[in-house]
Amino acid sequence: MGEKKITSYPKDKIKILFLENISDVAVGHFTSAGYGHVKKISRAMSEEELISAVKDVHLLGIRSKTQVTKKVLEAATKLQAIGCFCIGVNQVDLKAATQQGVAVFNAPYSNTRSVAELVIGASIMLIRRIIDKNKAAHEGVWLKEASGSYELRGKTLGIIGYGNIGKQVSVLAESLGMKVIFYDIETKLPLGNAEDKKSFREVVSQSDIVTLHVPELPGTRNLVNKQSLKYFKKGSILINYARGEVVDLDALRKCLLAGDLSGAAVDVFPVEPEKNGDLFSSPLQGLSNVLLTPHIGGSTQEAQHNIGDDVSGKLFNYLEKGSAPDLTASPPWPYRPRNARTASSISIRMSPGSCPRSIPS
Repeated sequence: MGEKKITSYPKDKIKILFLENISDVAVGHFTSAGYGHVKKISRAMSEEELISAVKDVHLLGIRSKTQVTKKVLEAATKLQAIGCFCIGVNQVDLKAATQQGVAVFNAPYSNTRSVAELVIGASIMLIRRIIDKNKAAHEGVWLKEASGSYELRGKTLGIIGYGNIGKQVSVLAESLGMKVIFYDIETKLPLGNAEDKKSFREVVSQSDIVTLHVPELPGTRNLVNKQSLKYFKKGSILINYARGEVVDLDALRKCLLAGDLSGAAVDVFPVEPEKNGDLFSSPLQGLSNVLLTPHIGGSTQEAQHNIGDDVSGKLFNYLEKGSAPDLTASPPWPYRPRNARTASSISIRMSPGSCPRSIPS
C-alpha cells in the first residue's frame, strides 16, 4: 500500500506565488514537500498586475506593500489563502476575503524582538544626542560635551499599545533600569513592574520617552497630532515604529523646532517609496536629533527567517490539513471597549460561520 495522501488535489497543479522578496525559507517549505509551482518575485505588484497574476494562484504570499483589494480577490477564483509575511493584515480587504472564503494569515510574533531592540537602540541614540555628535564628527567638528545627554536608567518610558512588541520593549527597558508605564485600550497584564495607566494623556505627560505600538486604523490615524502633542512632557522623545498614519509629521516638526520635544525616531511614513533607490521625502528631514530609518524595524535576518517559517507553516497546514489557529479572532485595536475580554493574537481572519473555498479544478 502506497503512502496515504493528505491532500485530495494533485500537488503539481497547485500554484503558489510569493511577492516582495519573501524569505527563501517559505519557498523551501513547499518545494521540499513536493510542490513544483512555487514562484518568487522580489517586488510588490500594482492592483492591475496582481489581478492578472493571481488568476490561477492557490496560495499568495505578500508583505506590507502589496494591496490585495476586492477586485484582486474577485479575479483570484482559485485562491485558497493569503499569507501576510509581516505583523499586520491591513493591506488585505478582509471583508472581501471573508466573502470569497479566502483565509488570511499573518505573523504577529516573529519580528517583535527585532523591533523592540531597535526601539531601545534609538532611545539611547536620542537621549545621548548621538545623531548630532555623529554629524559633527563627519563634518570634522569635535563635539565632546555632556550637555543635553542623559542615561536611560531612571527615566520613564511610556508605551502606547501594550501588545507583542510593546511588551518586549517593556522587558528590555526595565532591564536597563527604566520605569515603564503604558496605555492600551484593552486590560493587559503588566510584565515586571510596568504600570497600566488609564489614558493616553496620562502616559505621554509623564514619560521621558514615548514609543508607539498600535495598528493603523481609523481610530489611530493621527493619534499624535497638534492637539495631543500639547500633552507631551516638555523635552521628551517620541518614537514611532508602528504605522505611518499614526503621527501627523507636520505637527511633529513644529514641536521639534519649537523645542517642545527634544528628539524623535521615525521608521514608518504615510507615503513610502515602492523600492530601494526611489526618492523619499519627509517633513522631518534635516532636523537635529531626528533619526529617520526606511521601515526597517523588522528587517533583520532572524526576523525574516522566523516570519518566513511561521507564515509558510500556517499556509502549508491550511492547504494540506485544512487546519488554522484562532478562527474567531476578535477585531483589533481600537474597536473593542476597554476591559473587554482579551483574545489571542490574530493568526487567521475569517468571520465565524464563513466557509473556505474548495479548490476548483
